[in-house]
Amino acid sequence: MSFKREVIQGQEVVSTEITDDIYDLPHEECGLIGLWNQKQAAFDAYYGLHALQHRGQEGAGIATLHDGKMLAHRDFGLVNQIFNRRQSLEELKGKAAIGHVRYATAGLNDINNIQPFVFHFHDGPVAMAHNGNLVNAHSLKVELEQKGSIFHTTSDSEVIMHLIRRSQKESFIEKLKESLKRVVGGFTYLFLTEKELIGVCDPNGFRPLIVGRMPNGGYVMASESCALDQIGASYLFDVEPGQIVSINNEGIQKEYYTEARQQAICSMEFIYFARPDSNIHGINVHTARKNSGKKLAQEQPVEADIVIGVPNSSLSAASGYAEEAGIPYEMGLIKNQYIARTFIQPTQELRERGVRMKLSAVRKVVEGKRIVMVDDSIVRGTTSKRIVGLLKAAGAKEVHVRIASPALKHPCFYGIDISNTRELIAANHTLKEIEKIIEADSLAYLSEEGLISAIDLHSDAPYKGLCMAYFNGDYPTALHDFEREYRAELERIVVD
Repeated sequence: MSFKREVIQGQEVVSTEITDDIYDLPHEECGLIGLWNQKQAAFDAYYGLHALQHRGQEGAGIATLHDGKMLAHRDFGLVNQIFNRRQSLEELKGKAAIGHVRYATAGLNDINNIQPFVFHFHDGPVAMAHNGNLVNAHSLKVELEQKGSIFHTTSDSEVIMHLIRRSQKESFIEKLKESLKRVVGGFTYLFLTEKELIGVCDPNGFRPLIVGRMPNGGYVMASESCALDQIGASYLFDVEPGQIVSINNEGIQKEYYTEARQQAICSMEFIYFARPDSNIHGINVHTARKNSGKKLAQEQPVEADIVIGVPNSSLSAASGYAEEAGIPYEMGLIKNQYIARTFIQPTQELRERGVRMKLSAVRKVVEGKRIVMVDDSIVRGTTSKRIVGLLKAAGAKEVHVRIASPALKHPCFYGIDISNTRELIAANHTLKEIEKIIEADSLAYLSEEGLISAIDLHSDAPYKGLCMAYFNGDYPTALHDFEREYRAELERIVVD
């Protein structure tokens, strides 16, 4: 492992470059935004997608409704790369729009898989955007293909539209309600038709969906409240598990499409995915993370000189740990904010190489110090090892790693790219083994109870309304297409 020494703003730093293929962070599938009755809706969708860019950087798109036609533009890259000319947004006319940013967990990296999907039917166009992952998509695709359906993408998102079109119900909403009872997994959908904007949450509410009002009386739905703040919208409510929200010129209608619903919000939304300024079901993400750091300090104290957080998602937890432990909080690690990913490269192979992301340690801060390094999670362990090595190369005397979540031991099948137990270091090694692998002086995790109480959703559902399956294997739904593979993985771990 090699490190580079340089001076930034008068401070000597030691840095290491971590490429995407080993930067072992979990990735969430997508971010959604939809607008109704909003002049130049495409522009608001564009700014809203900027606020949601952290949820997906592989591709993005916007579809608008104008004079009974659906217009769309989508491509690989970041939002500002795809819509790099004002003209491209002005061409997307209309007062209704849906937008999407993508990180692929299901489907090939193909332009056809970038959303929103637009369908031109004889009875009117429909645009659709999807966040999450279906655990019975393969079985449904086989069934639908045997009945004559032809799929144009490899994404699981297309399944719901085939089910809708095969339904014998009369209205689009009734067709949708019938179809939603057949899909299983974690999902939020946005649909845009000639008559309305529709938002849907799965029966467990794995993925967040927020509804707000625009200053001029229009409406917006988005994956996070930070997108509402970006475009000046006021918060109205969170879409509930198993709920359909329809917005048209008459206002908002809400209804449940199933009685079999129980809240199980993805805990990783609070740990890592969501922006700290977002609120999910009344809980501020920064506050939840800071509380997690405080609980971690209570459960896993250690004698140290300073506390530092791994930028950026762990900074809130690190400040909470420092405050609770009475240890000074310092900015010992600096992450140079990336400018852009390499999607502008001419070949798919070059695009997939990704961009280098550089972390730097400030020697004057960490040299000779006993450090508590707070991070949000450890997936494969490669990044943790590099950061510990980086701090020690900068002169740290000791590095005690504290993780503000329980150990990730089980894969996610609901829209996070942690689908293989073999990739999870905590599923294959003991705590002491991981400690040795990442070369930390000590390692400790937050308990499940600590995380649940730190977020404190005030729900009567199991785990207070959180999905904790990544930590304990208690999945809120049947795994369907993934069941056999998952059980085989568990048997392999037991045998090993």
